[in-house]
Amino acid sequence: QVQLVESGGGLVQPGGSLRLSCAASGFTLDSYAIGWFRQAPGKEREGVSRINYSDGRIYYADFVKGRFTISRDNAKNTVYLQLNSLKAEDTAVYYCARKDRTFISAWANPRGYDVWGQGTQVTVSS
Repeated sequence: QVQLVESGGGLVQPGGSLRLSCAASGFTLDSYAIGWFRQAPGKEREGVSRINYSDGRIYYADFVKGRFTISRDNAKNTVYLQLNSLKAEDTAVYYCARKDRTFISAWANPRGYDVWGQGTQVTVSS
């Protein structure tokens, strides 16, 4: 069964850090681009970051550049998102997703992804 499972979310104070994990099963991550998205209440899902498998290229949304870092561990079939210098506006459910190879789209377009995890809640609050 093709599946993505996120973990690592939680409650953290402003300025704190978290590391999110996205574990894959049923397929190998190193053959796909994997993206991280987030969705806050009442807002649309937005792209946070993506890592390609073919050229290793990495993308970040402007609002997380310099604060978040995406990486992958092919041996563990897992992609990570390190969140540093967290702000209240980073509060959201964070999802990882597998890029649909048959759909050409901008990296941050959620329609370009065919497998999604269930999400992990990140809450930044004092």
